[in-house]
Amino acid sequence: MSKKLIGGSVISLTAMAGLGYVFTVLPIRADAKRNTRLIEPPYKTAPAAQRLHRDLVVADLHADALLWDRDLTKRSERGHVDIPRLIAGNVAVQAFTVVTKVPKGRNIERTEGSSDEITKLAIAQLWPMPTWWSLKQRALYQAKKLERFAERSGGRLVIIRTTDDLQRYLDRRSREPDITAGFLGIEGAHALEGDVRNVDVMFNAGFRMIGLVHYFDNEAGGSAHGIERGGLTDLGRQIVQRMDELGMVVDLAHASPAMIDDVLDLTTRPVVVSHSGVRSTCDNQRNLEDRHIDRIAESGGIVGIGFWTTALCGDDLHSLVRAIRHVVGRVGVDHVALGSDFDGAVPSLFDASALAMITEALLEEGFSPVEIRQIMGENVVRVLMNILPAGSDYGGHV
Repeated sequence: MSKKLIGGSVISLTAMAGLGYVFTVLPIRADAKRNTRLIEPPYKTAPAAQRLHRDLVVADLHADALLWDRDLTKRSERGHVDIPRLIAGNVAVQAFTVVTKVPKGRNIERTEGSSDEITKLAIAQLWPMPTWWSLKQRALYQAKKLERFAERSGGRLVIIRTTDDLQRYLDRRSREPDITAGFLGIEGAHALEGDVRNVDVMFNAGFRMIGLVHYFDNEAGGSAHGIERGGLTDLGRQIVQRMDELGMVVDLAHASPAMIDDVLDLTTRPVVVSHSGVRSTCDNQRNLEDRHIDRIAESGGIVGIGFWTTALCGDDLHSLVRAIRHVVGRVGVDHVALGSDFDGAVPSLFDASALAMITEALLEEGFSPVEIRQIMGENVVRVLMNILPAGSDYGGHV
């Protein structure tokens, strides 16, 4: 068998080929297999819907695109999100949410947190070695990825950290529509590694939203899919309080009912649920009860409706609009938004270039242009303006 000497060690060509497969082919296959689209391009909408959509400020509260080995400055055939597709879909503001741990065999009913699939993905994608064993470093690495994409975007991607950043960007976008913006979020406070001081570390790295839990219970409290499903822990309370002080958005996606109640009892700020469905139209443990929709609205917050089957109990635009209509009918049009879960290892209805299809579906269902403006993005902008810190740009490439 042919062999080569690498770094003082003898490695067979077969082993080298195997390593090449792990580091090149497997991550691409995982991305292509998990981040599929139920409706494939080309996407078409009626002229009236196109005209209205181009005039909207569209915002989406959840996308995990930074997890995957894709150059987001270029249009890809894989997955759901990149800068060209965001601009094609007229997405003004995209939440780039980072995933740091996902247990093997995760499910919405009962998931333990003892295993992790992101370690294998980090190694296969050749992330820096500290990310192989540190959830905190995984979050910080993905934040750096977004910064690099912004730097290489030629001004097409703006990073939002403050209300001043957001206002300057929106002013610029009124003159230059073919740009987009993003802000950073974390899916699961386990990325803080049990230390409330890491809230400040994440804030300084540019993060402006933290989802307290993901699929499993963690140091902050109970997941809707965990074992204990408890409320906020003492650490969880400290995290929420520090987030309030800094001007960070508290995200209740995946939170247990007890945790949702505890957070709403504690915070005086609006809260969001970045990506979810509602139990009244799709009754499962992943989705929100009406009583929590009521309380989130009372906080001034918003519910982001997801684009995947578990959130909607359907695989079409009618199912998406049905969930939106329920929230509007329950608490008013001020409290609903888009929460796609793009690139979240779930089949989505479509990719980011197709959001005019939602505008068209809302028009067909009788929503007014004013209501559509709020649903498609103005509610998100309002909440960000209410929560984010004021101040000058932190290097947001405006």
